[in-house]
Amino acid sequence: MSETGVSANRLELLQIADAVARDKAIDKSIVISAMEDAIQKAAKTRYGSENEIKAEIDPRTGQTNLARLLEVVEVVENEAVEIDLASAKKKNKEAQIGDFISEELPPIEFGRIAAQSAKQVIFQKVRDAERDRQFEEFKDKIGEVISGIVKRVEYGNVIVDLGRNEAVIRRDELIPRESYRSGDRVLAYILDVRRELRGPQIFLSRTNNQFMAKLFMQEVPEIYDGIVEIISVARDPGSRAKIAVYTSDNSIDPVGACVGMRGSRVQSVVNELQGEKIDIIKWNPDVASFVISSLAPAEATKVVLDEDIERIEVIVPDDHLSLAIGRRGQNVRLASQLTKWDIDILTEAEESERRQNEFKEKSQIFIEALDVDEVIAQLLVSEGFMSVEDLVYVETSEISSIEGFDEDTAIEIQSRAKTFMEQEIQKQEQRRKDLGVSDELVQIEGMTANMLVVLGENNIKSLDDFAGFSTDELYGWIEKTELGSKKQDGLFSSFDLNRDQVEKMILDSRLKLGWIENEDLSEEIEANLPESVSEEKKVDISEKLANARILK
Repeated sequence: MSETGVSANRLELLQIADAVARDKAIDKSIVISAMEDAIQKAAKTRYGSENEIKAEIDPRTGQTNLARLLEVVEVVENEAVEIDLASAKKKNKEAQIGDFISEELPPIEFGRIAAQSAKQVIFQKVRDAERDRQFEEFKDKIGEVISGIVKRVEYGNVIVDLGRNEAVIRRDELIPRESYRSGDRVLAYILDVRRELRGPQIFLSRTNNQFMAKLFMQEVPEIYDGIVEIISVARDPGSRAKIAVYTSDNSIDPVGACVGMRGSRVQSVVNELQGEKIDIIKWNPDVASFVISSLAPAEATKVVLDEDIERIEVIVPDDHLSLAIGRRGQNVRLASQLTKWDIDILTEAEESERRQNEFKEKSQIFIEALDVDEVIAQLLVSEGFMSVEDLVYVETSEISSIEGFDEDTAIEIQSRAKTFMEQEIQKQEQRRKDLGVSDELVQIEGMTANMLVVLGENNIKSLDDFAGFSTDELYGWIEKTELGSKKQDGLFSSFDLNRDQVEKMILDSRLKLGWIENEDLSEEIEANLPESVSEEKKVDISEKLANARILK
Protein backbone atom coordinates (compact mmCIF):
# COMPACT_ATOMS: atom_id res chain seq x y z
CA MET A 1 0.00 0.00 0.00
CA SER A 2 1.37 3.42 -0.94
CA GLU A 3 2.14 6.12 1.63
CA THR A 4 -0.55 8.29 0.02
CA GLY A 5 -3.13 5.53 0.59
CA VAL A 6 -2.08 5.11 4.22
CA SER A 7 -2.37 8.85 4.85
CA ALA A 8 -5.80 8.88 3.30
CA ASN A 9 -6.95 6.05 5.60
CA ARG A 10 -5.59 7.86 8.63
CA LEU A 11 -7.36 11.04 7.63
CA GLU A 12 -10.61 9.15 7.05
CA LEU A 13 -10.32 7.58 10.51
CA LEU A 14 -10.08 10.99 12.18
CA GLN A 15 -12.91 12.39 10.05
CA ILE A 16 -15.16 9.51 11.13
CA ALA A 17 -14.24 10.12 14.80
CA ASP A 18 -15.03 13.84 14.42
CA ALA A 19 -18.38 13.15 12.71
CA VAL A 20 -19.53 10.61 15.31
CA ALA A 21 -18.49 12.88 18.20
CA ARG A 22 -20.44 15.81 16.75
CA ASP A 23 -23.50 13.73 15.91
CA LYS A 24 -23.74 12.13 19.35
CA ALA A 25 -22.56 15.22 21.26
CA ILE A 26 -19.80 13.30 23.01
CA ASP A 27 -16.07 13.88 23.36
CA LYS A 28 -13.92 12.86 20.37
CA SER A 29 -11.51 11.02 22.70
CA ILE A 30 -14.35 8.64 23.66
CA VAL A 31 -14.88 7.74 20.00
CA ILE A 32 -11.14 7.19 19.44
CA SER A 33 -11.01 5.04 22.60
CA ALA A 34 -13.89 2.96 21.21
CA MET A 35 -11.98 2.52 17.92
CA GLU A 36 -8.89 1.40 19.85
CA ASP A 37 -10.97 -1.21 21.70
CA ALA A 38 -12.36 -2.43 18.38
CA ILE A 39 -8.87 -2.77 16.87
CA GLN A 40 -7.65 -4.59 20.00
CA LYS A 41 -10.52 -7.06 19.76
CA ALA A 42 -9.83 -7.72 16.08
CA ALA A 43 -6.09 -8.13 16.78
CA LYS A 44 -6.78 -10.69 19.50
CA THR A 45 -8.83 -12.65 17.00
CA ARG A 46 -5.89 -12.50 14.56
CA TYR A 47 -2.98 -13.18 16.98
CA GLY A 48 -4.77 -15.22 19.64
CA SER A 49 -7.01 -14.20 22.55
CA GLU A 50 -4.38 -15.34 25.05
CA ASN A 51 -2.19 -12.36 24.11
CA GLU A 52 -2.38 -8.99 25.84
CA ILE A 53 -2.63 -6.58 22.91
CA LYS A 54 -2.82 -2.79 23.05
CA ALA A 55 -3.87 -0.49 20.21
CA GLU A 56 -3.23 3.25 20.14
CA ILE A 57 -4.50 5.84 17.67
CA ASP A 58 -2.69 9.17 17.49
CA PRO A 59 -5.53 11.78 17.71
CA ARG A 60 -3.50 14.27 15.60
CA THR A 61 -2.25 12.09 12.76
CA GLY A 62 -4.55 9.07 12.88
CA GLN A 63 -1.49 6.76 13.05
CA THR A 64 -2.44 3.38 14.51
CA ASN A 65 0.14 1.46 16.58
CA LEU A 66 -0.41 -2.16 17.58
CA ALA A 67 1.70 -3.87 20.24
CA ARG A 68 1.80 -6.99 22.39
CA LEU A 69 2.49 -6.41 26.08
CA LEU A 70 4.67 -8.84 28.05
CA GLU A 71 5.15 -8.61 31.83
CA VAL A 72 8.72 -9.03 33.10
CA VAL A 73 8.83 -11.92 35.62
CA GLU A 74 11.46 -14.15 37.25
CA VAL A 75 9.91 -17.41 36.06
CA VAL A 76 7.79 -17.52 32.90
CA GLU A 77 4.59 -19.50 33.33
CA ASN A 78 2.68 -18.14 30.33
CA GLU A 79 4.77 -17.16 27.30
CA ALA A 80 1.85 -15.34 25.72
CA VAL A 81 1.86 -12.59 28.37
CA GLU A 82 5.16 -13.00 30.26
CA ILE A 83 8.91 -12.65 29.54
CA ASP A 84 11.94 -13.44 31.73
CA LEU A 85 14.24 -10.67 32.91
CA ALA A 86 17.23 -11.73 30.76
CA SER A 87 15.19 -11.69 27.55
CA ALA A 88 13.58 -8.41 28.53
CA LYS A 89 17.00 -6.74 29.04
CA LYS A 90 17.94 -7.66 25.47
CA LYS A 91 15.01 -5.52 24.33
CA ASN A 92 15.46 -2.80 26.96
CA LYS A 93 18.48 -2.61 29.23
CA GLU A 94 16.55 -0.78 31.94
CA ALA A 95 13.86 -3.49 32.25
CA GLN A 96 13.01 -4.66 35.80
CA ILE A 97 10.73 -7.24 37.36
CA GLY A 98 7.12 -5.95 37.12
CA ASP A 99 7.71 -3.80 34.02
CA PHE A 100 5.94 -4.39 30.73
CA ILE A 101 7.80 -4.86 27.43
CA SER A 102 6.01 -3.70 24.30
CA GLU A 103 6.51 -5.72 21.11
CA GLU A 104 5.32 -3.93 17.99
CA LEU A 105 2.96 -5.91 15.80
CA PRO A 106 2.29 -5.37 12.11
CA PRO A 107 -1.05 -3.69 11.24
CA ILE A 108 -3.90 -6.04 10.48
CA GLU A 109 -6.32 -6.15 7.60
CA PHE A 110 -9.96 -6.26 8.74
CA GLY A 111 -11.90 -9.14 7.26
CA ARG A 112 -15.69 -9.02 6.99
CA ILE A 113 -16.29 -10.70 10.37
CA ALA A 114 -13.61 -8.67 12.13
CA ALA A 115 -14.96 -5.46 10.67
CA GLN A 116 -18.49 -6.31 11.83
CA SER A 117 -17.22 -7.12 15.30
CA ALA A 118 -15.26 -3.86 15.42
CA LYS A 119 -18.34 -1.95 14.32
CA GLN A 120 -20.37 -3.48 17.16
CA VAL A 121 -17.72 -2.58 19.75
CA ILE A 122 -17.57 1.02 18.53
CA PHE A 123 -21.38 1.30 18.42
CA GLN A 124 -21.74 -0.05 21.98
CA LYS A 125 -19.03 2.21 23.38
CA VAL A 126 -20.47 5.29 21.69
CA ARG A 127 -24.00 4.41 22.82
CA ASP A 128 -22.84 3.99 26.45
CA ALA A 129 -21.05 7.35 26.27
CA GLU A 130 -24.14 8.98 24.78
CA ARG A 131 -26.29 7.58 27.62
CA ASP A 132 -23.83 8.86 30.22
CA ARG A 133 -23.88 12.27 28.55
CA GLN A 134 -27.70 12.34 28.57
CA PHE A 135 -27.87 11.37 32.23
CA GLU A 136 -25.23 13.93 33.28
CA GLU A 137 -27.01 16.62 31.25
CA PHE A 138 -30.43 16.09 32.82
CA LYS A 139 -29.75 14.80 36.35
CA ASP A 140 -29.18 18.37 37.58
CA LYS A 141 -32.24 19.69 35.74
CA ILE A 142 -34.77 17.87 37.92
CA GLY A 143 -37.25 20.51 39.07
CA GLU A 144 -36.98 22.64 35.92
CA VAL A 145 -39.59 23.29 33.26
CA ILE A 146 -38.70 22.19 29.73
CA SER A 147 -40.32 22.48 26.33
CA GLY A 148 -40.41 19.75 23.69
CA ILE A 149 -42.22 18.40 20.63
CA VAL A 150 -44.61 15.46 20.92
CA LYS A 151 -43.05 12.59 18.99
CA ARG A 152 -45.76 9.99 19.51
CA VAL A 153 -48.40 8.79 21.95
CA GLU A 154 -48.22 5.21 23.26
CA TYR A 155 -51.00 3.77 25.42
CA GLY A 156 -51.81 7.24 26.73
CA ASN A 157 -48.16 8.06 27.52
CA VAL A 158 -46.73 11.00 25.59
CA ILE A 159 -43.19 10.62 24.19
CA VAL A 160 -41.54 14.05 23.92
CA ASP A 161 -38.59 14.95 21.69
CA LEU A 162 -36.21 17.24 23.58
CA GLY A 163 -33.71 17.56 20.73
CA ARG A 164 -30.98 15.02 21.38
CA ASN A 165 -33.07 13.18 23.96
CA GLU A 166 -36.50 11.71 24.51
CA ALA A 167 -38.67 12.05 27.58
CA VAL A 168 -42.01 10.61 28.62
CA ILE A 169 -45.08 12.08 30.27
CA ARG A 170 -46.95 9.15 31.77
CA ARG A 171 -50.69 9.10 31.49
CA ASP A 172 -51.19 9.84 35.21
CA GLU A 173 -48.88 12.88 34.93
CA LEU A 174 -51.04 14.48 32.23
CA ILE A 175 -53.82 16.93 33.05
CA PRO A 176 -57.17 15.09 32.73
CA ARG A 177 -58.93 15.46 29.38
CA GLU A 178 -55.93 17.03 27.62
CA SER A 179 -54.73 15.23 24.50
CA TYR A 180 -51.71 15.60 22.24
CA ARG A 181 -50.86 14.70 18.69
CA SER A 182 -47.52 14.24 16.99
CA GLY A 183 -45.89 17.62 16.34
CA ASP A 184 -47.61 19.49 19.21
CA ARG A 185 -45.37 21.57 21.46
CA VAL A 186 -45.64 20.72 25.15
CA LEU A 187 -44.34 22.36 28.34
CA ALA A 188 -43.66 20.10 31.33
CA TYR A 189 -41.84 19.77 34.65
CA ILE A 190 -38.79 17.46 34.88
CA LEU A 191 -39.92 15.08 37.59
CA ASP A 192 -37.16 12.45 37.60
CA VAL A 193 -34.15 11.18 35.67
CA ARG A 194 -33.17 7.53 36.16
CA ARG A 195 -30.41 5.27 34.90
CA GLU A 196 -31.93 2.18 33.30
CA LEU A 197 -30.63 -0.67 31.13
CA ARG A 198 -32.07 0.87 27.98
CA GLY A 199 -30.53 4.22 28.82
CA PRO A 200 -31.46 7.20 31.01
CA GLN A 201 -35.19 7.72 31.33
CA ILE A 202 -36.46 11.30 31.67
CA PHE A 203 -39.89 11.57 33.29
CA LEU A 204 -41.96 14.72 32.88
CA SER A 205 -45.11 15.89 34.64
CA ARG A 206 -47.87 18.44 34.07
CA THR A 207 -49.80 17.59 37.25
CA ASN A 208 -47.04 18.12 39.82
CA ASN A 209 -47.64 21.01 42.22
CA GLN A 210 -44.23 22.44 41.46
CA PHE A 211 -45.11 22.72 37.75
CA MET A 212 -47.60 25.43 38.66
CA ALA A 213 -45.07 27.10 40.96
CA LYS A 214 -42.50 27.20 38.13
CA LEU A 215 -45.06 28.64 35.71
CA PHE A 216 -45.78 31.46 38.16
CA MET A 217 -42.04 32.02 38.49
CA GLN A 218 -41.84 32.50 34.72
CA GLU A 219 -44.78 34.89 34.63
CA VAL A 220 -44.19 36.90 37.83
CA PRO A 221 -40.85 38.78 38.03
CA GLU A 222 -41.30 39.33 41.78
CA ILE A 223 -41.31 35.56 42.34
CA TYR A 224 -38.32 35.03 40.03
CA ASP A 225 -36.39 37.74 41.92
CA GLY A 226 -37.30 36.23 45.30
CA ILE A 227 -39.30 39.23 46.48
CA VAL A 228 -42.50 37.17 46.57
CA GLU A 229 -42.26 33.60 47.85
CA ILE A 230 -44.53 30.68 47.02
CA ILE A 231 -45.13 28.94 50.36
CA SER A 232 -47.29 26.02 49.20
CA VAL A 233 -49.38 24.77 46.30
CA ALA A 234 -52.39 22.43 46.23
CA ARG A 235 -53.87 21.20 42.95
CA ASP A 236 -56.71 19.21 41.54
CA PRO A 237 -55.11 19.14 38.06
CA GLY A 238 -57.27 20.58 35.30
CA SER A 239 -60.00 21.64 37.71
CA ARG A 240 -58.90 23.89 40.57
CA ALA A 241 -55.83 24.92 42.54
CA LYS A 242 -54.81 27.03 45.51
CA ILE A 243 -51.46 28.75 45.89
CA ALA A 244 -50.20 30.55 49.02
CA VAL A 245 -47.78 33.46 48.52
CA TYR A 246 -45.92 35.75 50.90
CA THR A 247 -43.60 38.74 50.89
CA SER A 248 -41.76 40.53 53.69
CA ASP A 249 -41.87 43.74 51.63
CA ASN A 250 -44.83 45.74 52.94
CA SER A 251 -44.92 47.86 49.80
CA ILE A 252 -45.85 44.87 47.62
CA ASP A 253 -49.15 43.01 47.48
CA PRO A 254 -48.12 39.39 46.81
CA VAL A 255 -51.58 38.39 45.56
CA GLY A 256 -51.80 41.40 43.23
CA ALA A 257 -48.32 40.68 41.86
CA CYS A 258 -49.37 37.14 40.94
CA VAL A 259 -52.67 38.25 39.40
CA GLY A 260 -51.08 40.96 37.26
CA MET A 261 -52.68 43.84 35.39
CA ARG A 262 -56.27 42.81 34.58
CA GLY A 263 -55.34 39.25 35.52
CA SER A 264 -52.81 38.88 32.69
CA ARG A 265 -50.20 36.95 34.69
CA VAL A 266 -52.49 34.41 36.30
CA GLN A 267 -54.41 34.02 33.04
CA SER A 268 -51.23 32.89 31.26
CA VAL A 269 -50.81 30.13 33.85
CA VAL A 270 -54.50 29.20 33.64
CA ASN A 271 -54.28 28.89 29.84
CA GLU A 272 -51.24 26.61 30.07
CA LEU A 273 -53.08 24.39 32.60
CA GLN A 274 -56.15 23.87 30.44
CA GLY A 275 -58.34 26.38 32.25
CA GLU A 276 -57.53 25.25 35.79
CA LYS A 277 -59.09 27.78 38.21
CA ILE A 278 -56.52 29.20 40.60
CA ASP A 279 -57.17 30.75 44.04
CA ILE A 280 -54.22 32.93 45.09
CA ILE A 281 -54.07 33.30 48.88
CA LYS A 282 -51.85 35.47 51.05
CA TRP A 283 -49.93 33.26 53.48
CA ASN A 284 -50.33 34.13 57.16
CA PRO A 285 -48.13 32.80 60.01
CA ASP A 286 -51.29 32.66 62.14
CA VAL A 287 -52.67 29.20 61.35
CA ALA A 288 -56.29 30.08 62.08
CA SER A 289 -56.24 33.12 59.78
CA PHE A 290 -54.45 31.19 57.04
CA VAL A 291 -56.94 28.32 57.17
CA ILE A 292 -59.91 30.71 57.03
CA SER A 293 -58.38 32.46 53.98
CA SER A 294 -57.71 29.13 52.28
CA LEU A 295 -61.40 28.18 52.53
CA ALA A 296 -62.52 31.22 50.51
CA PRO A 297 -65.09 31.99 49.23
CA ALA A 298 -66.66 30.45 52.36
CA GLU A 299 -66.65 32.51 55.57
CA ALA A 300 -65.89 31.13 59.03
CA THR A 301 -67.34 32.30 62.33
CA LYS A 302 -65.12 30.31 64.68
CA VAL A 303 -62.08 28.01 64.64
CA VAL A 304 -60.77 25.52 67.20
CA LEU A 305 -57.16 24.28 66.87
CA ASP A 306 -55.65 21.04 68.11
CA GLU A 307 -51.94 21.66 67.66
CA ASP A 308 -50.92 18.18 68.80
CA ILE A 309 -52.43 16.50 65.75
CA GLU A 310 -52.48 19.59 63.52
CA ARG A 311 -56.23 19.47 63.17
CA ILE A 312 -58.49 22.51 63.01
CA GLU A 313 -62.24 22.67 63.40
CA VAL A 314 -63.90 25.42 61.37
CA ILE A 315 -67.43 26.61 62.16
CA VAL A 316 -69.27 28.16 59.21
CA PRO A 317 -72.78 29.60 58.80
CA ASP A 318 -75.32 26.99 57.70
CA ASP A 319 -75.67 28.57 54.24
CA HIS A 320 -71.87 28.50 53.70
CA LEU A 321 -71.41 24.75 54.28
CA SER A 322 -71.54 23.78 50.60
CA LEU A 323 -69.13 26.60 49.71
CA ALA A 324 -66.64 25.55 52.39
CA ILE A 325 -66.73 21.87 51.43
CA GLY A 326 -66.92 22.44 47.68
CA ARG A 327 -68.07 20.04 45.03
CA ARG A 328 -67.08 16.51 46.07
CA GLY A 329 -65.12 18.03 48.96
CA GLN A 330 -62.70 19.77 46.61
CA ASN A 331 -62.45 23.12 48.42
CA VAL A 332 -61.76 21.76 51.90
CA ARG A 333 -59.44 19.09 50.50
CA LEU A 334 -57.29 21.65 48.67
CA ALA A 335 -57.33 23.96 51.70
CA SER A 336 -56.11 21.08 53.86
CA GLN A 337 -53.29 20.27 51.41
CA LEU A 338 -52.32 23.93 51.19
CA THR A 339 -52.18 24.56 54.95
CA LYS A 340 -50.87 21.08 55.91
CA TRP A 341 -53.62 20.94 58.58
CA ASP A 342 -56.56 18.56 58.74
CA ILE A 343 -59.75 20.60 58.50
CA ASP A 344 -63.15 19.62 59.89
CA ILE A 345 -66.10 21.71 58.74
CA LEU A 346 -69.10 22.13 61.04
CA THR A 347 -72.14 24.35 60.67
CA GLU A 348 -73.20 26.66 63.47
CA ALA A 349 -76.22 24.42 64.07
CA GLU A 350 -74.04 21.29 64.39
CA GLU A 351 -71.64 23.05 66.73
CA SER A 352 -74.52 24.36 68.83
CA GLU A 353 -76.00 20.87 69.09
CA ARG A 354 -72.66 19.45 70.16
CA ARG A 355 -72.24 22.13 72.83
CA GLN A 356 -75.71 21.38 74.15
CA ASN A 357 -74.93 17.66 74.35
CA GLU A 358 -71.68 18.36 76.19
CA PHE A 359 -73.54 20.71 78.51
CA LYS A 360 -76.10 18.00 79.31
CA GLU A 361 -73.38 15.39 79.91
CA LYS A 362 -71.46 17.64 82.31
CA SER A 363 -74.65 18.65 84.10
CA GLN A 364 -75.64 15.00 84.53
CA ILE A 365 -72.27 14.26 86.15
CA PHE A 366 -72.91 16.94 88.80
CA ILE A 367 -76.51 15.78 89.35
CA GLU A 368 -75.36 12.21 90.09
CA ALA A 369 -72.16 13.01 92.01
CA LEU A 370 -73.42 15.89 94.18
CA ASP A 371 -77.08 14.90 94.47
CA VAL A 372 -78.26 18.34 93.31
CA ASP A 373 -81.08 19.37 91.03
CA GLU A 374 -80.69 20.15 87.32
CA VAL A 375 -80.72 23.95 87.78
CA ILE A 376 -77.74 23.94 90.16
CA ALA A 377 -75.83 21.48 87.96
CA GLN A 378 -76.40 23.66 84.90
CA LEU A 379 -75.29 26.79 86.76
CA LEU A 380 -72.03 25.09 87.73
CA VAL A 381 -71.34 24.04 84.13
CA SER A 382 -72.27 27.51 82.87
CA GLU A 383 -69.63 29.00 85.18
CA GLY A 384 -66.91 26.79 83.69
CA PHE A 385 -66.75 23.91 86.19
CA MET A 386 -66.18 20.82 84.05
CA SER A 387 -65.62 18.14 86.70
CA VAL A 388 -66.28 17.40 90.36
CA GLU A 389 -62.55 17.72 90.98
CA ASP A 390 -62.71 21.36 89.81
CA LEU A 391 -65.02 22.11 92.75
CA VAL A 392 -62.72 20.55 95.32
CA TYR A 393 -59.65 22.68 94.61
CA VAL A 394 -61.18 26.16 94.28
CA GLU A 395 -61.84 28.77 96.92
CA THR A 396 -65.39 28.61 98.33
CA SER A 397 -65.82 32.24 97.30
CA GLU A 398 -65.61 31.26 93.62
CA ILE A 399 -68.65 29.02 94.06
CA SER A 400 -70.59 31.47 96.23
CA SER A 401 -70.04 34.22 93.64
CA ILE A 402 -72.34 32.36 91.22
CA GLU A 403 -75.64 34.21 90.95
CA GLY A 404 -78.24 32.56 93.20
CA PHE A 405 -75.62 30.85 95.42
CA ASP A 406 -74.79 31.94 98.95
CA GLU A 407 -71.87 30.94 101.15
CA ASP A 408 -73.73 28.10 102.86
CA THR A 409 -74.70 26.63 99.48
CA ALA A 410 -71.09 26.91 98.29
CA ILE A 411 -69.77 25.17 101.42
CA GLU A 412 -72.32 22.37 101.06
CA ILE A 413 -71.54 21.85 97.34
CA GLN A 414 -67.80 21.75 98.02
CA SER A 415 -68.32 19.36 100.95
CA ARG A 416 -70.35 16.98 98.76
CA ALA A 417 -67.68 17.24 96.05
CA LYS A 418 -64.92 16.29 98.53
CA THR A 419 -66.99 13.41 99.90
CA PHE A 420 -67.61 12.13 96.38
CA MET A 421 -63.90 12.37 95.47
CA GLU A 422 -62.85 10.59 98.67
CA GLN A 423 -65.31 7.78 97.97
CA GLU A 424 -64.05 7.49 94.39
CA ILE A 425 -60.45 7.37 95.56
CA GLN A 426 -61.31 4.64 98.09
CA LYS A 427 -63.07 2.64 95.39
CA GLN A 428 -60.15 3.02 93.01
CA GLU A 429 -57.65 2.21 95.77
CA GLN A 430 -59.51 -1.02 96.56
CA ARG A 431 -59.71 -1.80 92.86
CA ARG A 432 -55.96 -1.19 92.57
CA LYS A 433 -55.24 -3.64 95.38
CA ASP A 434 -57.59 -6.23 93.90
CA LEU A 435 -55.66 -5.96 90.62
CA GLY A 436 -52.37 -6.53 92.44
CA VAL A 437 -50.74 -3.20 91.54
CA SER A 438 -47.59 -2.63 93.64
CA ASP A 439 -47.45 0.04 96.36
CA GLU A 440 -44.19 1.23 94.74
CA LEU A 441 -46.17 2.69 91.83
CA VAL A 442 -48.21 4.80 94.28
CA GLN A 443 -45.01 6.66 95.21
CA ILE A 444 -44.48 8.03 91.69
CA GLU A 445 -45.15 11.76 91.68
CA GLY A 446 -48.31 12.62 89.75
CA MET A 447 -49.72 9.07 89.79
CA THR A 448 -53.43 8.95 90.69
CA ALA A 449 -55.71 6.14 91.81
CA ASN A 450 -57.47 6.12 88.46
CA MET A 451 -54.14 5.80 86.62
CA LEU A 452 -53.12 2.89 88.84
CA VAL A 453 -56.36 1.07 88.00
CA VAL A 454 -55.74 1.58 84.27
CA LEU A 455 -52.22 0.16 84.69
CA GLY A 456 -53.54 -2.84 86.61
CA GLU A 457 -56.21 -3.52 83.99
CA ASN A 458 -53.40 -3.62 81.41
CA ASN A 459 -51.31 -6.02 83.51
CA ILE A 460 -48.76 -3.39 84.55
CA LYS A 461 -48.37 -4.15 88.24
CA SER A 462 -44.80 -3.35 89.30
CA LEU A 463 -42.40 -0.44 89.13
CA ASP A 464 -40.27 -2.53 86.79
CA ASP A 465 -43.22 -3.02 84.41
CA PHE A 466 -43.96 0.71 84.33
CA ALA A 467 -40.34 1.85 83.89
CA GLY A 468 -40.05 -0.20 80.71
CA PHE A 469 -42.75 1.81 78.93
CA SER A 470 -42.07 4.60 76.44
CA THR A 471 -43.71 8.03 76.54
CA ASP A 472 -45.65 7.24 73.34
CA GLU A 473 -47.13 4.08 74.84
CA LEU A 474 -48.55 6.05 77.77
CA TYR A 475 -49.23 9.49 76.29
CA GLY A 476 -50.05 8.48 72.71
CA TRP A 477 -48.55 9.57 69.40
CA ILE A 478 -49.42 11.23 66.10
CA GLU A 479 -49.61 8.98 63.06
CA LYS A 480 -49.34 10.63 59.65
CA THR A 481 -51.52 9.01 56.99
CA GLU A 482 -52.69 9.92 53.50
CA LEU A 483 -55.98 10.96 55.07
CA GLY A 484 -54.28 13.30 57.53
CA SER A 485 -52.86 13.19 61.05
CA LYS A 486 -54.44 10.76 63.47
CA LYS A 487 -53.94 10.72 67.24
CA GLN A 488 -53.19 7.22 68.51
CA ASP A 489 -54.19 6.88 72.17
CA GLY A 490 -51.84 5.72 74.89
CA LEU A 491 -52.84 4.21 78.25
CA PHE A 492 -52.99 7.68 79.88
CA SER A 493 -54.66 9.55 77.01
CA SER A 494 -57.93 9.92 78.92
CA PHE A 495 -56.19 11.79 81.76
CA ASP A 496 -55.44 15.50 81.84
CA LEU A 497 -51.68 15.12 81.39
CA ASN A 498 -49.21 16.66 78.97
CA ARG A 499 -46.30 14.83 77.39
CA ASP A 500 -43.72 16.33 79.78
CA GLN A 501 -45.66 15.09 82.82
CA VAL A 502 -45.82 11.55 81.45
CA GLU A 503 -42.12 11.68 80.60
CA LYS A 504 -41.31 12.81 84.15
CA MET A 505 -43.28 9.91 85.66
CA ILE A 506 -41.35 7.37 83.56
CA LEU A 507 -38.00 8.95 84.49
CA ASP A 508 -39.02 8.97 88.16
CA SER A 509 -39.66 5.23 88.04
CA ARG A 510 -36.30 4.59 86.34
CA LEU A 511 -34.50 6.67 88.97
CA LYS A 512 -36.18 4.69 91.76
CA LEU A 513 -35.03 1.42 90.17
CA GLY A 514 -31.47 2.71 89.65
CA TRP A 515 -31.67 2.31 85.87
CA ILE A 516 -30.40 5.86 85.46
CA GLU A 517 -28.65 8.44 87.63
CA ASN A 518 -29.51 12.13 88.00
CA GLU A 519 -26.68 13.11 85.64
CA ASP A 520 -28.18 10.85 82.94
CA LEU A 521 -31.54 12.63 82.98
CA SER A 522 -30.76 15.14 80.24
CA GLU A 523 -29.60 12.46 77.79
CA GLU A 524 -32.66 10.36 78.60
CA ILE A 525 -35.06 13.26 78.01
CA GLU A 526 -33.34 14.38 74.80
CA ALA A 527 -33.39 10.82 73.43
CA ASN A 528 -37.14 10.60 74.00
CA LEU A 529 -38.09 13.92 72.45
CA PRO A 530 -40.65 13.40 69.67
CA GLU A 531 -39.61 13.95 66.04
CA SER A 532 -42.05 16.86 65.78
CA VAL A 533 -39.95 18.96 68.19
CA SER A 534 -37.94 21.53 66.22
CA GLU A 535 -34.14 21.70 66.44
CA GLU A 536 -34.45 25.15 68.01
CA LYS A 537 -36.73 23.76 70.73
CA LYS A 538 -34.35 20.81 71.35
CA VAL A 539 -31.44 23.22 71.84
CA ASP A 540 -33.54 25.27 74.28
CA ILE A 541 -34.45 22.13 76.26
CA SER A 542 -30.80 21.01 76.34
CA GLU A 543 -29.68 24.39 77.67
CA LYS A 544 -32.32 24.31 80.41
CA LEU A 545 -31.27 20.80 81.43
CA ALA A 546 -27.62 21.84 81.53
CA ASN A 547 -28.48 24.80 83.76
CA ALA A 548 -30.52 22.50 86.01
CA ARG A 549 -27.48 20.27 86.56
CA ILE A 550 -25.29 23.26 87.42
CA LEU A 551 -27.80 24.41 90.01
CA LYS A 552 -27.73 20.99 91.64
